[in-house]
Amino acid sequence: MSENVQLPALGESVTEGTVTRWLKAVGDTVEVDEPLLEVSTDKVDTEIPSPVAGVLEQILAEEDETVEVGATLAVIGDGSGGGDAAAPAEAAPEPEAEPEKPAEPEPEKQAEPEPAPAESSEQSAEEPAEQASQGGDGEGTEVTLPALGESVTEGTVTRWLKAVGDTVEVDEALLEVSTDKVDTEIPSPVAGTLQKIVVDEDETVEVGAVLALVGSGSAPAEQAEPEPAKAPEPVGAPEPAPAEPAAEKAAPAQSPAPSSPAPAPAAEQPAPAAEKPAPASEAPAAPAGGKSSYLTPLVRKLAAEKGVDVSSIQGTGVGGRVRKEDVLAAAEKAAAPAAAPAASEAPASAPKKPTVPEVSPLRGTTEKMSRLRKVVAERMLEAMQTQAQLTTVVEVDVTKVARLRAQAKAGFKAREGANLTFLPFYTLAAVEALKAFPKINASIDTDKGEITYHSSENIGLAVDTERGLIVPVIKNAGDLNLAGIARQIGDLATRTRDNKVGPDDLSGATFTITNTGSGGALIDTPIVPVGQVAILGTGTITKRPAVVTGPDGEESIAIRQFAHIFLSYDHRLVDGADAARFLTAIKNRIEEAAFESEVGL
Repeated sequence: MSENVQLPALGESVTEGTVTRWLKAVGDTVEVDEPLLEVSTDKVDTEIPSPVAGVLEQILAEEDETVEVGATLAVIGDGSGGGDAAAPAEAAPEPEAEPEKPAEPEPEKQAEPEPAPAESSEQSAEEPAEQASQGGDGEGTEVTLPALGESVTEGTVTRWLKAVGDTVEVDEALLEVSTDKVDTEIPSPVAGTLQKIVVDEDETVEVGAVLALVGSGSAPAEQAEPEPAKAPEPVGAPEPAPAEPAAEKAAPAQSPAPSSPAPAPAAEQPAPAAEKPAPASEAPAAPAGGKSSYLTPLVRKLAAEKGVDVSSIQGTGVGGRVRKEDVLAAAEKAAAPAAAPAASEAPASAPKKPTVPEVSPLRGTTEKMSRLRKVVAERMLEAMQTQAQLTTVVEVDVTKVARLRAQAKAGFKAREGANLTFLPFYTLAAVEALKAFPKINASIDTDKGEITYHSSENIGLAVDTERGLIVPVIKNAGDLNLAGIARQIGDLATRTRDNKVGPDDLSGATFTITNTGSGGALIDTPIVPVGQVAILGTGTITKRPAVVTGPDGEESIAIRQFAHIFLSYDHRLVDGADAARFLTAIKNRIEEAAFESEVGL
């Protein structure tokens, strides 16, 4: 009896994997838990063991093939699967028999073109040239918006770093994209020419949407026509210096030139036209490492961490693909004293890989402080000089909220007209905690010697704009549910960035929240605004293994999502124990994730 080997779940957010190498061949005997193949995902490279003992009868997913979780990779039998093993062998000739039928009209088609070159060699010369040029222009590689985090579903194109017609290298930055979690650059997956920009700046698209096309040819169609025109130039003036291989290949074609000058250019055009596109497409692909330009996300990250130039590595994977073992070996070789020359070469090419920020036009200039910058500077300095500030930090497991959000965000957006980010969850939990711990939602009047515990929760939201830091306020947030808070956050943030908020929108805050994690910050120590006694900060979300306790008390290791939340507070009123209790209340509310009714589930 046969047993199917399926791709198991390799992480909470992993939906597919790529078969990188088979460790066993059809007919091999395998034991239980013996590794069958290696699989690469965007999180980890791992081996897939055999679930049973037996004989590998069939391989259903070939190397470098990407399959979804749950897909069948292979079939393992009990050793008597000769019939099963023979079935694929018998099925193999069937596809071969099928091409024999269409092969009959093929000789007819081939017989027709044979006289065609003799009658009109110009047409046969032009067609390959056109096909070669059109293949580079129309059949480019699609550059799509990648997944920039488990909870990120869309991104906004903020700036294109390349223009149509520009030449790009593998992993060279094409554009900048902004999401609700991070601003990042999108690199080119292949080397070539930027042929088309599909998404304009300031346009928001979903993950997986096509952003641009990168091909091996030039972008404008007109540029493809001069190529045949340039081809006869070396024929009329044979100079082997520009391209010796091309001159050698063209030598047989030049022999009839003296006897028949007219057909010579037509006969020679196919050779340059067929030869030119080949280097154009192959040359840029070569630097991607060995014979194949395919690199798994793990290999790319590992190469960047080790400072290894993958273009200098001869891959040992299928088709010359660079594997993680190749990168590690290259890193060890570069670190060895005997490999000093190789190590010196790596830094020379390394600057091509790292993403270097663009030099700001403000560098080396002097400008007057804007009114907003002056106000911010004065308030920050006043806050630090008039308060005894310190920060307390706790870590929160946001895995359940992430799952809940993934299930509800589409319906929530359609129903409420607002994006369901993590910030509304934090804000709602903070508002609930403020009601229980009024010390955090208070103000101090040192002149009167009084403390006021506010009866409403007016939440200031720190918004980063081109003009500077602006803090609009959600009034009476304690009266709002999750949907109301999400709508307020979206509305205020949009109007603030568009400079459409009024004075009433910017006053009256009793407590402030800043989402520094949207820029990738892990932990921050925000400054408490004047007139308040505390400010809550939220850090970026990261994944890592953690010990999880099951319903029966058993412990296991699982991939979880964590974030830090931190509270800066005025120690004149708020003690460390008060801050810890307040943060713990938020932590418990988030980790419990009892928001089903709030999101419509």
